[in-house]
Amino acid sequence: MKPVVIVIGGTDSSGGAGLSRDIATLTELGCEARPLVTAVTAQTDLAVHAVAAISPDHVAQQLSSALATGPVSAIKTGMLHSRETVLAVAEVLADFATIPLVIDPVLASSSGTPLLDLDGIAAIKTHLLPLCTLVTPNLPEARMLTGNEHPELQAKALLKLGAAAVLVKGGHGDGEMSIDRLFQSDLPAAEFAAPRLNTSLRGTGCMLASAIAANLGLGKSRHEACSLAKEFVSHKLRQAAI
Repeated sequence: MKPVVIVIGGTDSSGGAGLSRDIATLTELGCEARPLVTAVTAQTDLAVHAVAAISPDHVAQQLSSALATGPVSAIKTGMLHSRETVLAVAEVLADFATIPLVIDPVLASSSGTPLLDLDGIAAIKTHLLPLCTLVTPNLPEARMLTGNEHPELQAKALLKLGAAAVLVKGGHGDGEMSIDRLFQSDLPAAEFAAPRLNTSLRGTGCMLASAIAANLGLGKSRHEACSLAKEFVSHKLRQAAI
């Protein structure tokens, strides 16, 4: 039986990110996806033109129904859109603490359009981080969540808020290598590095978090899940660069 991963996020009419990218990643890694829609976007590779939110109550009903359908191996959240939706998701997930939860804190689109306001960010910090197995901010997201500039300080702040582990992604950094850093309170920090390629591929954050969730669902440790997911995304980037 394939591991089942619930993915919670927005649709992307261009197909480049969001639930489309989640489902494709999970399918390729041998998992079954149960997608829950928080918002429907109208966008291209260059810009977000419109966002239509799904009501928080309906998101909660989707999540409860997905969980009731059968065993779930992991859960991944992406675009949550509003404080109310964050709270609705957290309320349901509070009763399912044994299922690995990966939070991809989607705060803005690749083109820079805000996708979660300050109240929503505060709700993630207060209500979702204490439930998560891993949170995967990129460098701008880590700064917005913590107010800190250094990855180690960012991670310490997020661990203090209740996250079990933090993967600070280095794709927005400088240098020849893109280095993601995994911080866990009871273990030394670990680094996952790949050459920084002169190419662009939307949805890599969605892809990475979904790949981590897939590997956690397959029984891998956090360290191994992050390592395998980094290599998966790096392979996709290398293909895009050809």
